[in-house]
Amino acid sequence: MGEVITITSGKGGVGKSTLSANLSVALAHLDKKVVAVDFDIGLRNLDMILGLENRIVYDVVDVMEGRCNLSQALINDKKARNLYFIPASQTSDKNILDTDKVAKLIEDLKKDFDFIILDSPAGIEGGFEHSIFLADRAVVVSTPDVSAVRDADRVIGIIDAKSQKAKDGDEVIKYVVVNRLNQEMVKRGEMLSVEDVLSILALPLVGVVPDDRQIITSTNEGEPIFYNDKSLASEAYKRIARRILGEKVPMLNLEEPKGFFKRLFG
Repeated sequence: MGEVITITSGKGGVGKSTLSANLSVALAHLDKKVVAVDFDIGLRNLDMILGLENRIVYDVVDVMEGRCNLSQALINDKKARNLYFIPASQTSDKNILDTDKVAKLIEDLKKDFDFIILDSPAGIEGGFEHSIFLADRAVVVSTPDVSAVRDADRVIGIIDAKSQKAKDGDEVIKYVVVNRLNQEMVKRGEMLSVEDVLSILALPLVGVVPDDRQIITSTNEGEPIFYNDKSLASEAYKRIARRILGEKVPMLNLEEPKGFFKRLFG
């Protein structure tokens, strides 16, 4: 049976969908069969980051409403043959999701995939609660600023209260990814440090992704930054995937911006 990993955040614009896309690609390249599901009903963008927007015929709501079967909605990625994708609906209301139908979808996916990556909508409305309800693990994404960290802390509390595991007396395994870290701004006191974020959220760190302008270019081109071997963000996502699989991988050295290989190997 597969494992459900929900990628979530307390607010929008912190890089949650970018992490969902690149983590999915990275796990697929590590020989895992992966399906990425966009739960951001009405505001999908995971398809654009993966470069699959032109291949969409059916979406996740079509599956749950019986307008198509699961195999009809699954889109195979262009490069990562182990990766599949189910888009969110752009036309449906975000409140259309039904708990029983979501549960059936997830259970069906768990039969065929090693990992089900759920790209949660920002905020704490219905779509968010459905995306965390059956999570085995949750990756909480936050940028190093006070408002994002505060909202992420609230999300952690909701996961601990409203997931199925919580109702069963168990706990969802949770991690933090600190995204868009700019070490020079940290040194000037203009941005929270990783230690500041962790002291507030009190969760294990699974990755730090540096601020990288190339991510904007990759999104516009519809190709995940994973494929850019010269990008530090690409290396960060690859290491996050390996940590998700239980490997002990050192964090990127971001202290001395003196060239790619020096930063990469410290």
